[in-house]
Amino acid sequence: MTADIQTNPTTDFVSWFRSVAPYIHAFRGKVFVIGFSGEMITDAKFVNFIHDINLLASLGVRLVLIHGARPQIQLRLDESQLETQTVMGMRVTDPAALQCVKESVGRVHHEIAALLSMGLPNSPMANASIRVTSGNFVTACPQGVIQGVDLMHTGKVRKINAQAIHSRLEQGDVVLISPLGYSPTGEIFNLTMENVATEAAIALNAEKLIFLLDMLGDTAASEIDNPATLPRELTVAESKLLLENKTPTTKPLVPDAIRPSLQYATKACEMGVARTHLISRHNDGAILQELFTHHGIGTMISRETLQALRKARIEDVGGILQLIEPLEAEGILVRRGRELLEIEIDRFTVLEHDGIILGCAALYPFPEEHACELACLAIHPDYRDFGHGNRLLKHIENQTISQGIHTLFALTTHATHWFIEHGFTEATPAELPKVKQNLYNYQRRSKVLIKHL
Repeated sequence: MTADIQTNPTTDFVSWFRSVAPYIHAFRGKVFVIGFSGEMITDAKFVNFIHDINLLASLGVRLVLIHGARPQIQLRLDESQLETQTVMGMRVTDPAALQCVKESVGRVHHEIAALLSMGLPNSPMANASIRVTSGNFVTACPQGVIQGVDLMHTGKVRKINAQAIHSRLEQGDVVLISPLGYSPTGEIFNLTMENVATEAAIALNAEKLIFLLDMLGDTAASEIDNPATLPRELTVAESKLLLENKTPTTKPLVPDAIRPSLQYATKACEMGVARTHLISRHNDGAILQELFTHHGIGTMISRETLQALRKARIEDVGGILQLIEPLEAEGILVRRGRELLEIEIDRFTVLEHDGIILGCAALYPFPEEHACELACLAIHPDYRDFGHGNRLLKHIENQTISQGIHTLFALTTHATHWFIEHGFTEATPAELPKVKQNLYNYQRRSKVLIKHL
């Protein structure tokens, strides 16, 4: 009788909890600015989002929340039977419309503050002690006259009182900011959530700016779900090209619904925000999935690419060991102790992605016999179908050629076909450099593969 192999829930939980520890350490004390729309506030899942905000706050993340209120404002305008004009996607806010804006924004603001103040037993908010603070942190100015139309009380951010916000964050408060701004003359201006969130993130030198959008994610059928439309990762330069380029059918690569958010996210990175994220509001726990998993579920924008091939450093020893020890246990790689790895660390190249080592390889030269050995080529099992092995091999080949050597060999017990597919041919131990022949382990019976560069 055979038993079905099942995963152990306890083991899975422990493994998951350990896997998020690096993110918890990295995020503690950092400022995150999170912008979300008025549509999200009306969603039944919004309370779950509040629970996730509570969790982030409890982990020591300094949170600035910027909310929108477009549908609430439109509903209030409809109730008042007021019609407004739009210019280049911006609502003209006359005095009557401004009154509807103030009422709607005020109502939404208080509803969010009330949810953040919950502390129900047997809920994620139990024992929460979140203090929500607000204030006149946003100085605004009018948009002015556009295409001959005065936008009146429709404005844009002029200045963010970063010092006052930092003061509240240092006291452990969650700062909640509405899409309203105030002028030195006492006027009130209707702003966009995206504008306020972006300027706040820049002024606060935030670690992250996060937009929760309506048209991203598995539950929102949209052309944006095509990974060719919006990749998981973008640099500022790539994002600008994506915003400018068009397909042969002249259809924009980025749908109009999320174009402003991508433009603002790109600007934030240009102006010093470390990372910006565009994620779906439709996925339950979206913000946790994006922040606490390596792949994430949305699009992350950074100033420079997050992936790098570089020479290994002594502080990489732990990461390399974590990568190769499972392969050593299976007999795929020859065992290396920490001490030997530390001694030979200069031989290693690592493939790093956002601070995590995904792969490594070592190069050992035999200059007297004009050959080099490729050793310890390893890729993390979760990332083996992304071409990382090819990149490491190409890098090692270039290193070999740069030394004036054109023969590269490798010993393997499991990856013979992979090496052959990459231009290696099978050889015998007698064709190895003399020193390597003396070290050859006939018990392992590793295949010898040679490539002439």
